[in-house]
Amino acid sequence: MNSAMPVPRLIVGLGNPGSEYRDTRHNLGFRFIDRLAGELGAALAAQTRFHGIVGRRGSQWLLKPMTFMNRSGLAVLSLACFYKILPDEILVIHDDLDLPPGAIRVKQGGGSGGHNGVKDIRAHLGTADFWRLRLGIGHPGEREEVIGHVLKAPRREEQDPIDRAIDRCLLAWPKLGAGDYAAAQRALHGKEESAVQREDPETRGGIVKAED
Repeated sequence: MNSAMPVPRLIVGLGNPGSEYRDTRHNLGFRFIDRLAGELGAALAAQTRFHGIVGRRGSQWLLKPMTFMNRSGLAVLSLACFYKILPDEILVIHDDLDLPPGAIRVKQGGGSGGHNGVKDIRAHLGTADFWRLRLGIGHPGEREEVIGHVLKAPRREEQDPIDRAIDRCLLAWPKLGAGDYAAAQRALHGKEESAVQREDPETRGGIVKAED
């Protein structure tokens, strides 16, 4: 099964540019890319042709779109087209309202869950067939509170599980970076997340892909 999984050639962390957004829940994707670049020794620099901050390690590209969240797809499509990267060779890291703080899910395809960055990437690529690393931030409970929730920093009691989740994802990077998503799911969906996995409606066990 692993041989059928393409190695990710483009790793995208979602967020909003600007110091006022740096520590918000919505910028977990940016935080992950910054940490991953440090671990890999990949220098990040602005590249206007790709509308973002870009780094490279071997054949893998790291990207932080600087377009603001709602236009993330423009940056993703620009780099993917230039280097002929297929949708299933893209891994997108983003915050997720449907998971509690500290929960992690790896999946391919599926709905956007109301995440405007994911939605825009789907629209630009014309498919949802890219991989996603979903980092839980919890839901405020009321729809009208969502925007304020994602654009604020996590509460103190949420910060520690979120930090641990990012640490766990970095520890699992050898699996994620090799495209061994089944092994990454086994490593990241268990232990602290066992109760969460039963509650998450998008989790179906094994390799999680979109349903037709």
